[in-house]
Amino acid sequence: MNPPLTTTQAPGPISSFIRFVCCGGGVTVLGSWALIVLSGRMDLALANALVTVVTTILATELHGRFSFRSERKGLSTHLQSAGTALMAYLVTTGAMLALDRFDPMAGVVISQAVYLAAASVAGLGRFLLLRLVVFASRTSPATGQAQTEVALAA
Repeated sequence: MNPPLTTTQAPGPISSFIRFVCCGGGVTVLGSWALIVLSGRMDLALANALVTVVTTILATELHGRFSFRSERKGLSTHLQSAGTALMAYLVTTGAMLALDRFDPMAGVVISQAVYLAAASVAGLGRFLLLRLVVFASRTSPATGQAQTEVALAA
């Protein structure tokens, strides 16, 4: 006898966004601590690269499982997520380079405001891409039903 099927329903956009911020923020805090520990033992650039790779993998898993409750897994999901992280990096770096170009003497407050504004825009864009593309439910063209059904063990 086949076990019953259930559809895993993705949380709503507000719930997903709150989970996205909590998971991403938590991983970022852990990564910052790891960077402090590792930078005392190896080159800072190498430590940052290592922390970035590990935290991106961890955040992708957490976002898939908790933020979006997606059944999508695998290398392509991680690569797509890494692509969104790269785009966020480019947005924040571009904003800081633009600030330096237009106001090379900007103070700490202005620099932080520009960085945080750019990070917020990049984070919102990353959230949308992850929710709507990377972890989106696939629908069957034949039935129009979401392909997020999973069998429950009896």
